[in-house]
Amino acid sequence: MRRLTFSGPMVAGAAVALIAGVLVLYPVFYLVQASLDIGSPDIRPPAAYGFDNFAALAQYSEIMINTVAVSLGATVMAMVFGFVAAWILSRTNVPGRHVLEQLMAVPYYVTPLLGAFAWSLLGAPESGFINQVWRALGGHDPVINVVSPIGIAWVMALFEGSVAFVMIGAVMKSMDPALEEASQVMGAGRLRTMLRVTLPLVAPGVLGAAIFVFAEMLGSFTAALVLGMPTRFYVVTTAIYQLVSQYPPRIPLAAAMGVSLFAIMFVMLFLYRRIIGSRSYVTISGKAFRPRVTDVGPLRWVLLGVAVFYIFISVALPLMTLAYASLQKLAVAFPAAGNWTLDNYRTALTMNAVRSALSNSLLLGVATACIGVALMGLLSWLIYRSRIPGSGIIEYIVMFPQAVPRLVFAFGMMWAWLAFPIPIYGTLWLLLIAYLTVFLPLGIRTISSVMLQIDSSLEECAQVCGASWAYRMRTVTAPLLRPGLVAAWLLLFVASVRELGASILLMGPHSKVITPAIVESWFASSSELTAAMALMQTLVVALAMTLLLFLTRLAARSSVA
Repeated sequence: MRRLTFSGPMVAGAAVALIAGVLVLYPVFYLVQASLDIGSPDIRPPAAYGFDNFAALAQYSEIMINTVAVSLGATVMAMVFGFVAAWILSRTNVPGRHVLEQLMAVPYYVTPLLGAFAWSLLGAPESGFINQVWRALGGHDPVINVVSPIGIAWVMALFEGSVAFVMIGAVMKSMDPALEEASQVMGAGRLRTMLRVTLPLVAPGVLGAAIFVFAEMLGSFTAALVLGMPTRFYVVTTAIYQLVSQYPPRIPLAAAMGVSLFAIMFVMLFLYRRIIGSRSYVTISGKAFRPRVTDVGPLRWVLLGVAVFYIFISVALPLMTLAYASLQKLAVAFPAAGNWTLDNYRTALTMNAVRSALSNSLLLGVATACIGVALMGLLSWLIYRSRIPGSGIIEYIVMFPQAVPRLVFAFGMMWAWLAFPIPIYGTLWLLLIAYLTVFLPLGIRTISSVMLQIDSSLEECAQVCGASWAYRMRTVTAPLLRPGLVAAWLLLFVASVRELGASILLMGPHSKVITPAIVESWFASSSELTAAMALMQTLVVALAMTLLLFLTRLAARSSVA
């Protein structure tokens, strides 16, 4: 009879996998359970189960239509932004395209909350700066209305266009330019070549980006909350928030909405796999090639203007608008001399609630980053390096939060941890657990991208020399992973400080964090004070990103040395 032995990697792997499974599957179980609860709301666990809550969703068909319409509109606009920018910066000889490629990622790090605030100040029908200028020029009806469905979709698209750009740009760079050159040799012009050759060949990247962006739009919360709630325009995420926040809360109905939302996302991913599996999109063969750009002549200056314009409206204009509003007593397009003030910053810095929320956010950011790097580093090793059975299943589990809107996942966590024997709901501990859970895919993808570049023979050599698993991890794997670990640490920190969807349902009166506090200020106090708070948060994120770039480069140099 074989004796069962437990090695260090097996024990560590089993423990880490168990923690990850509990973090992800525990709230999902309670979310599904709540969606099937048709008994008394005061009895837990439910006394009766059924599908009545899902049947009741038919009464909210308008919300479902709003969600699909806004998401589709935002996806189309984001894909146009992303595809055009990717083609300009990947396939043409516009000046400064390498710098512009770096700047195209900035809209992703400028929080959608900041963008929603800024565009509300710019495009509100009555008080928006653009409409004030329009009326001063003799116009009557508002020239722009960002609190409409189209306006909400516009704001959402501005901050997802950079994601589409990154995904499509990577595909365009990996495509053999000989295919386009052959088209031009046969007499096709640049536009015809792009439509008949380039676009079909990058179809998988475009389709993948479209599905990913559409899924993100379905789960989007920030823009719809800031711009839609004042006019009672609801999408699924804001409807869930409203159902949970009202008294008495309608938990089962909100849970049914959440389950339906992420079920739709899984269906889209299934369709995507079927579509790309039905055709061949091979563009890279054994023949070597070097990606080349097309000389577009004087048109390059027009294309440069297009790329710069996108960066301007998605980053520079929102920041300038918030700065302009935060320096006024009453935000108007044409302020009088006595309207300028620094009181909004003084108030924000002296408010105990703001200082407490900012301190809590920084504390949670550091804790999430430190614990997350250790946990996600071990999970990455477990998935991509170990030979432990079931590592593939673990990968699917830890990537699950990526397919679920954070507000929906937070709702499941709220319902789950209310039933937990230890009372942690409404404390910073629950927020820490929530951040570690929803950011699992972010941390693992960041670390694993570096891990896959490291030859496993380096660890195997140490093992042959008699080094234990823990010693190998400490002296071989961790030093080689340093760039990925540093990048993951700072990305987790930034993501935690700016997080809204996972925080707004889980924070308590003594565990406020900065992003939901800014939202509360927007609805309860002045927009000028809110603008100052949003800029302060943005400054923290910007400093962290600057530190990210510096430390990542430093870690890369030290690992090479």
